Amino acid sequence: MKTEVLSGLTVALALVPEAVAFAFVAGVHPLVGLYAAFIVGLITACFGGRPGMISGATGALAVVMVSLVAQHGVEYLFATVVLMGILQVIAGIMRWGKFIRLVPTPVMLGFVNGLAIVIFLAQLTQFQIPGTAEASGHGMSGGQWLSGFQLYLMLALVALTMAVIWLLPKVTNIIPAPLAGIAITAGIVIIFGLDSPRVGDMASIEGSLPPFHIPMVPLNWETFEIIVPYAVILAAIGLIESLLTLNLVSEITGERGGASQECVAQGASNIVTGFFGGMGGCAMIGQSMINVKSGGRTRVSGITAALFLLCFILFAAPLIEQIPLAALVGVMFMVVIGTFAWNSLKILWKVPFVDAFVIVLVTGVTVAYDLATAVVVGVIVSALAYSWKNATRIHAVAYTTPEGAKVYQVQGPLFFGSAAGFAEMFNVEEDPGRVVIDFQNSRVADQSALTAIESLALKYEAAGKRLELRHLSRDCHRLLTRAGQLMVDSDDDPDYGVAVDYGVRTGQLGAGH
Repeated sequence: MKTEVLSGLTVALALVPEAVAFAFVAGVHPLVGLYAAFIVGLITACFGGRPGMISGATGALAVVMVSLVAQHGVEYLFATVVLMGILQVIAGIMRWGKFIRLVPTPVMLGFVNGLAIVIFLAQLTQFQIPGTAEASGHGMSGGQWLSGFQLYLMLALVALTMAVIWLLPKVTNIIPAPLAGIAITAGIVIIFGLDSPRVGDMASIEGSLPPFHIPMVPLNWETFEIIVPYAVILAAIGLIESLLTLNLVSEITGERGGASQECVAQGASNIVTGFFGGMGGCAMIGQSMINVKSGGRTRVSGITAALFLLCFILFAAPLIEQIPLAALVGVMFMVVIGTFAWNSLKILWKVPFVDAFVIVLVTGVTVAYDLATAVVVGVIVSALAYSWKNATRIHAVAYTTPEGAKVYQVQGPLFFGSAAGFAEMFNVEEDPGRVVIDFQNSRVADQSALTAIESLALKYEAAGKRLELRHLSRDCHRLLTRAGQLMVDSDDDPDYGVAVDYGVRTGQLGAGH
């Protein structure tokens, strides 16, 4: 229990500058980000699908929110967050979270690497003179960077924090190494009065309990048209990042997580957040890694982190504002080192070219755009590569029987990608009067495949030749309406479904299954 509580404290300390920074990115008051971190973190910790995960305000969502806030104001953001949560709850109830299984390993590696780079880049804003980062939105441009003694001191304190985090586990595990790193660095800065940027230089985190607040927007169709596109994008990004983080934490802890349960928890937390003046949020891979590496494995650590964060806002703001940003940057740099899949750099030269390309592509798109776009692009490229690979696998082994019939043994899957290649394997004009096509080593997958078989049957029929189709499933028997009389029933016919629209009409391929 002690480890869980201390881990939660460490996470809460790291959440403060992150929530404030993301609030600046979105163009809202820092407390809007802190309230979101508290509410989303608490609800998902209590009811989420993976104990040990940490959720809160994230940069992936903030970059989408900024244009909405700039054009329509913060009240429209609150309404959007509520709708975003409703969409996520629907996704959970419909059990759409299971589709995260379609994300292949190269996309996961790209996601992890991209997010590690994003976390690293986000920390660079702390190397700017306080006040300039928030004025420049992301803080990556237009700000005045530290220089001279201040820069060297900042780097030295970051290095000190990282050294403590690296060395302490070799000596003792009594307290989480990140917490020790923050405490030691903060102690040195405060005791010696060193001139280094502190949390309070970003913004004051002092506030009250988040008040209940109904978004003040007109309840009409125009409002709906404004918030729906943003809500859909935010819901998708939030669920993708949460579910991928869930998979990553599950791999580290060796315990499975509930994808649909996580979707519902994320949605419920965002609905509540929208009604209590928060900017919404999702799972945070950086904070989740801090929690797991610090020993947090149960819901206690996540709940503790959220409650500590609330205590900071209500009672301990002056104290927390004295913590040097260098200490928190050092913690996040260690998270970056631990999150980045360094083995992916080695396997780039060993895996197939397409897999290596997807890893690099997803990493680049995550950094340049956002996580949802990167994952969608990665899945599409992987799916196209898989389809092309299978499309080139189809071929036929042909031989002539003693009776003079020609037999084609089809090898490989027959689907939309291989339908054209399938048609090119046959020579209708030169084949004998009896032709047998054996599908025992093939599988008919979709309507394009059925259409290809039907077209071939019509060609043989027009040439006055007898065609026999063997080892096709019962679905194919029903769906191949024009070629039905050419089927040869056998006891070892396979039994599988065909992915087409259902409804067979006489004389044509309609829909199937």
